[in-house]
Amino acid sequence: MEYIKKITLRFFFIYFLWTIAPWLWLNFIPGVSYVTDYYVKAMEWIVFLFNDWFLHIKEKLNTQGFGSGDTSYYWAEFYTIIIISLLTAIIWTMVDKKEKESKRSEYLLHNFIRYYIIYVALNYGIIKLFGLQMPFPSLSQLATPLGDFLPMRLSWMFIGYSQPYEFFSGMAEVTVALLLLYRRTIPLGLIVGFGVFVNVFAMNMCYDIPVKLYSMQIVICCLFLIVIDGKRYLNFFVLNKPTVTTAGYNYRFTKKWQKIGRVVLKTTFILLIVGWNIYDCINWYGETHTLENNVIPQGVYNIKTFKKNNQLTAIDVTDSLVWKDFIFDKNKSGSIKTCDTTFLNQYGRAYFIYETDKTKQLIDFKEGRSDTKGLFQMKYRLIDKNTLQLEGVFKKDTLFYELIRNEKQFPLAERQFHWISEANR
Repeated sequence: MEYIKKITLRFFFIYFLWTIAPWLWLNFIPGVSYVTDYYVKAMEWIVFLFNDWFLHIKEKLNTQGFGSGDTSYYWAEFYTIIIISLLTAIIWTMVDKKEKESKRSEYLLHNFIRYYIIYVALNYGIIKLFGLQMPFPSLSQLATPLGDFLPMRLSWMFIGYSQPYEFFSGMAEVTVALLLLYRRTIPLGLIVGFGVFVNVFAMNMCYDIPVKLYSMQIVICCLFLIVIDGKRYLNFFVLNKPTVTTAGYNYRFTKKWQKIGRVVLKTTFILLIVGWNIYDCINWYGETHTLENNVIPQGVYNIKTFKKNNQLTAIDVTDSLVWKDFIFDKNKSGSIKTCDTTFLNQYGRAYFIYETDKTKQLIDFKEGRSDTKGLFQMKYRLIDKNTLQLEGVFKKDTLFYELIRNEKQFPLAERQFHWISEANR
């Protein structure tokens, strides 16, 4: 039994160390990424080797992802880590025949996982407190039929629609971190954390949000620490029996420098994680909430007149590539109702970023903010606050649009809360 326990603990030690990979957190330090790049390349080589030999997740693993944490590569990496961790733990136990695992090893493992949960909880919690992870739906999203959205985007807008709810979600995650920081409240922090992150994991699963693997690993971290002290939890919550305090997070340091070092490391960790996240969120919040003086008034613009090569042309609503309306939104972003792949196309709309030149009365359409070269340019003319004319060359055709700003008010964007509701609207 003791043999199996040692293999299990060593398996999880290797597994958590490898999946969390704290050395990658140091990439912000100049020169460190040069070293960690070798680790990433070596890891890819191992994962591809395992996949070719027997995993066979997919014939060709996708290492790009474009924001997805559930790519074929990540799943192959997950299974590879499990296999290697188990084999290493067995060999380690066969070579090292100590009767018991040292208290120091248990202390390091428990606290390593504990601080990782704190790190994740603060990262995701603080950004939600500022209402930045899930922003309020844009005009383009409000104008998109509900059935055109994929489940993830629907869930993102559901949370982003209500800043108080997003703040509440963030506060729950920050509370988990605060409880785990203090050793006496670790058991409560793990129970609350397990509930919070199981909810996140369930949402990722049920709404097809591509962070399933990552959120599952955070749940595993919480569950692992709970199971280790399972007898204490069982006595307290179920059997109504007396229990002893949790000891896995305590280690008696005998030397003065060790005691001071523990305090310094903990303080530095808190200041770095909290300080960096708050600093980053304040800058991000400032960028997204600055008063804008857009040349083009925000709104949905319907097409009144369309000319192609100086010929008056009717808009063919059955043609998916035809531009059917324009939306100019905040932060110099917008979209066109079309499936034209010249732009970033999502949910039946083509999204763009734009810049205006007041002196030349030019509008430069771009696919992304970082693009140095625009997609195309058009001359603009504001007849009045509700009428906009655009003219320019697109794919060798001269296009002219006269657009009328629609005064449509979206009910979803009205005041969000009513104490008294006389009817279920």
